[in-house]
Amino acid sequence: MLGKLARQHDPNVLVGFDHADDAGVYLIGPDTALVQTMDFFTPMVDDPFTFGQIAATNSLSDVYAMGGQPRTSLALVCFPEKADLAILERVLAGGLSKMIEAGCSVIGGHSVRDEEMKFGYSVTGLVDPARVLTNGGAKPGDRLVFTKALGTGVISTAIKKKAAKQSWIDAAIASMTTLNKKAAEIISGHVGPGQAERDSAANDQRPRTNDRFAVHAMTDVTGFGMIGHAREIALASNVSLRFYANRIPQLEGTLECVLAGHIPGGLKANREFAECVVRYEDGVSEEMKTILFDPQTAGGLLISVASEDATKLAQALVAAGVPAVEIGEVLPAGKPLIAVEP
Repeated sequence: MLGKLARQHDPNVLVGFDHADDAGVYLIGPDTALVQTMDFFTPMVDDPFTFGQIAATNSLSDVYAMGGQPRTSLALVCFPEKADLAILERVLAGGLSKMIEAGCSVIGGHSVRDEEMKFGYSVTGLVDPARVLTNGGAKPGDRLVFTKALGTGVISTAIKKKAAKQSWIDAAIASMTTLNKKAAEIISGHVGPGQAERDSAANDQRPRTNDRFAVHAMTDVTGFGMIGHAREIALASNVSLRFYANRIPQLEGTLECVLAGHIPGGLKANREFAECVVRYEDGVSEEMKTILFDPQTAGGLLISVASEDATKLAQALVAAGVPAVEIGEVLPAGKPLIAVEP
């Protein structure tokens, strides 16, 4: 629908909606740009506090995916008129806990009456305009590194059907409430909390960066699934991609959910839309083909990094407690757009 609207021409818009990127980026000064995004959805778990945490983690993720640091947020609430307000209080408290962890101030919000509850945030961050990480820029020869495991979509569907084991629920919730903050700080070299105060030689309050890793493109894997977001990288970068299915991590219970038929509608839509650009080599299981389209909530970062830095980056992430794995590579543009090997 956005493609049908009149185009605005503002030279300060560094990243708009035309490339299907994770967030918008707007230049406000020579060394500073705003990163802006918003996301909200219906509950996928029963506990209100946990739902708030998941919604906040998911909303923050797009700022991290652009190489930015979240600074402020606005809460977005839809809530039934006759529902217990204590539930909403717990949702807001859960979201606030993650905003505090991210160092992102909640400065307001808006609510409307709605028969179905929905919750999320609009988030604004800061980024050095020379350090913006978009879904374009991947180069042939790059390696693809991923920082979480797939499966939150099918497990959430199993939860709604009361068919999920507790260990599956625990694994999915742990993933969906883990900020991409630590991974983003390592990838872009931002100073961690408190570091600026400890560095007496540094008087600059802007995010500091280093050049340890040649990261060329990045996105977070969320609602469109691994293939959907990989497709965006390939198209924006004019490259092709190859994935190695046996390297792609899955949350506990993911395979069992697929085998049991706990398939969310979003997965089916993703597959109908994007499978036409994929070629599977012999040996890729039907279950894995399905998992690659699973819509993720608060998913991991998919990083295109120079081959000589891929191992170093993965090791640095793992050392920081981020379960990063190299899962594929970038190829020159050609057909298929995305190849999946066993």
